[in-house]
Amino acid sequence: MSVAIRVIPCLDVTGGRVVKGVNFKNLRDAGDPVELASIYDAEKADEITFLDVSATADGRGTMLEVVRRTAEQVFVPLTVGGGIRSVDDVRVLLEAGADKIEINSAAVARPELISEIADQFGSQVIVLSLDARRVSADVHTASGYEVTTHAGKRSTGIDALAWARRGQELGAGEILLNSMDADGTETGFDLEMTSAIRDSVSLPLIASGGAGKVEDFSAAVRAGADAVLAASVFHFATLSISQVKDHLRAQGYEVR
Repeated sequence: MSVAIRVIPCLDVTGGRVVKGVNFKNLRDAGDPVELASIYDAEKADEITFLDVSATADGRGTMLEVVRRTAEQVFVPLTVGGGIRSVDDVRVLLEAGADKIEINSAAVARPELISEIADQFGSQVIVLSLDARRVSADVHTASGYEVTTHAGKRSTGIDALAWARRGQELGAGEILLNSMDADGTETGFDLEMTSAIRDSVSLPLIASGGAGKVEDFSAAVRAGADAVLAASVFHFATLSISQVKDHLRAQGYEVR
């Protein structure tokens, strides 16, 4: 039996507001996170992802009050990330209303954190966020894709495919693949990278970064994504959740 493709809007939050830019630069205001989450819930988004994009860089935890208010307004699963460094951080977020948590920088710094969270709460709670980019000439990885941290600001030299496999081994329940090259460009998902990660792991895979038109979403699914995530096209009303779902149905994919 096929698994329904999920359509997920992403709220990148800083300073209590949803923001969006290109390659995490030149951010512009996209609205109030609680209001947007309520709209996406009404539009039948399958999940909502909330990322406190400045928490890690600022050295602080996720904005709990915004998470709590958002969770109170939505009835679909809420994934929260940004500034998570410990099992205790995860516990606090789950108690605030998150259904899943997303980790990136802290897991790169200390991979055992993945296992610690999985042992405490179960793998289904962990989404390993993999912010990857094509490597520059001065960086060598076997696959040609490198993991970055701190919202794409820091190079790690870690091969993205190898890291995805390790994340799976350590107990991650899902992978969110965000193409740092395509992020915010609306030129389409990085299909080669999506396919490469799909071939490397058996975990559910969320494609992120670059959605601009409905055809981009079905292309990502063909490349191996189990879910498709976008921000700009939803926040600025280029597309609606229902338009994306209708297109996927027309392409023969099961959606909720």
